[in-house]
Amino acid sequence: MMKFGEKNVGEFDKAVRILVGILFVFAFALGWMQEPFSYLILVMGVAMLITGLYGTCWLYTLLEINTSAAKSKKKK
Repeated sequence: MMKFGEKNVGEFDKAVRILVGILFVFAFALGWMQEPFSYLILVMGVAMLITGLYGTCWLYTLLEINTSAAKSKKKK
């Protein structure tokens, strides 16, 4: 059973989340999306940046997903 706050995002996953998060925030800042949808893009971008920087995803915790290499080495 995984605990909330436990690192569960791997290095590749972190890089993808940070890249996509930056892209979403820039898309919002540059006005690439229409108004109601743009706020959803901003929230998703900020969430991806936060989870990428901290290495913890609450949705992964709920679904018991772990892409972190350190954790999968411990299980073996």
